[in-house]
Amino acid sequence: MGSLSIWHWIVVIAVVLLLFGRGKISDLMGDVANGIKAFKKGMQDDEKAPEKPAEPVKTIDHNATPGPTAARTDVGSKAV
Repeated sequence: MGSLSIWHWIVVIAVVLLLFGRGKISDLMGDVANGIKAFKKGMQDDEKAPEKPAEPVKTIDHNATPGPTAARTDVGSKAV
């Protein structure tokens, strides 16, 4: 009772073929194959990323003191 015999599998396959037909199953398998091919192509595209020369990293010096011309007096005030 726990395992399926060959006759059970034959009946299951016959029912599936009757319900879906041979054409729909082959179309479905073709769509699955196209999906797998697209996935593999996408994975290869990720591995072949163009190697650009790295630009130098731009940094901001946070310890710099602003000069006298950089002082702002309108910070936090409202224009009336």
